[in-house]
Amino acid sequence: MKARAAILFEVGQKFDIREVEVNEPQAGEVLVRMVVGGICHSDLHVMRGHLDAPMPAILGHEGSGIVTEVGSGVTSVVPGDHVIPLWRLSCGECKYCTSSRPALCSVGLKLRNTGRLMDGTSRFTLDGAEIKHFLGVSTFSEYSVIPEGSLLKIPQDFPLDRAALLGCAVITGVGAVLNAAQVRPGSTVAVFGTGGVGLNVVQGAVLAGAEKIIAVDLLDNKLEFAREFGATHGVNASSVDPVEEIRTLTGGEGVDYAFEVIGLPKTVRQAFDSLAKRGVAVTIGVTPFSTEVAVPIMGLTFEERVLKGSLYGSSRPRIDIPKFMDLYKAGKLKLDELLTRSYPLEEINEAYAALEQGEVARSVVLF
Repeated sequence: MKARAAILFEVGQKFDIREVEVNEPQAGEVLVRMVVGGICHSDLHVMRGHLDAPMPAILGHEGSGIVTEVGSGVTSVVPGDHVIPLWRLSCGECKYCTSSRPALCSVGLKLRNTGRLMDGTSRFTLDGAEIKHFLGVSTFSEYSVIPEGSLLKIPQDFPLDRAALLGCAVITGVGAVLNAAQVRPGSTVAVFGTGGVGLNVVQGAVLAGAEKIIAVDLLDNKLEFAREFGATHGVNASSVDPVEEIRTLTGGEGVDYAFEVIGLPKTVRQAFDSLAKRGVAVTIGVTPFSTEVAVPIMGLTFEERVLKGSLYGSSRPRIDIPKFMDLYKAGKLKLDELLTRSYPLEEINEAYAALEQGEVARSVVLF
């Protein structure tokens, strides 16, 4: 079948909207009609060359859609089901999967590294030439063939545009707070970077019962977003030293938890330096794999600070996402406020320009 898709042919280029051929799903695969594709910074990192991905490829890893066809052996979904793609496929049996860290499963690495599905082939072609998948989901195509294990069935009455946000921005941000850091009630939190994921770190801290939530960014409008999501203080790092300001706001002690949601050595170091004794800094931001950061060893030893990472919110998507749905229905998780703009597929490059300029909290492509 034919489908419109946003293809990235080379690093440094913009998306090219083309009509591709989508082959039918094979054993263990599902054809999904995408309804929503989330505009996430991780795809931008691929476009800029900060993250490697086989090309040409159809990017997109956040989204939602409706099952239209299933391959042989598929039992968890049927045509008509509403689904969220899970961009980190897991086997369910390895030590990481069985210890509640499925994002660390090596099965997902195969999809990321090859740009092909589990049988080593692609379902996308353009003029007879292979087009690669991205993380096994490729949500920037009207139709996408996705492994059954990379799909989560959701209730049909849950709005698909809100559901799409749960698959990356929400689970990555809120999950880092609740799962990776395990923020305690009454604690103090700093969030470096208040884009789509950072805002979810903020509202995750609210859910965890943090007493003081300090948002750090370079743009005042993004700090205003953060206040809407529950930040108690905003620090514009373009005009003040954020570490000094955080220590002032915490009586000189520093924060119990700091989250870096940008992906820069400078801000990772700032997050670490802003910690109180026994504080925990969690890195979420994406950088090139060769990037390194230096921290004072005696800060680790004498003050027992912790620097750790969180992938996919250190989450269990099949357990956590339904919980987030319930929180949204209960009015405790802000999804309506998070969805700032919607674009047609043809305007996907404009959507990424707005993201780079800090104009939006989160935006989506609507097919």
